[in-house]
Amino acid sequence: MSKLKHEAELVAHALKVGAVYAKKRGVGEFDTVDSQKDKITYLYRLLVHDKLIQPLAKGQETEPLMKHKLALWMSRQLPEGHALLQ
Repeated sequence: MSKLKHEAELVAHALKVGAVYAKKRGVGEFDTVDSQKDKITYLYRLLVHDKLIQPLAKGQETEPLMKHKLALWMSRQLPEGHALLQ
């Protein structure tokens, strides 16, 4: 797994976009008291359930790997030339 250049920023952006996606889909929304780890896990599992990202292998669902998957997903959603892709 090679780390993306702006991975932390991509994960933060993915959480924002994911919160809107989850709310529009009607499956819940993030609360201000939810920890970042809970948000990452929830969004990762939602995207896997909706078949928008490929799941990690069993036993490999760690926070760093889920963050990486979310960053990859977000990098594919951004338009070409976006500042986070530079």
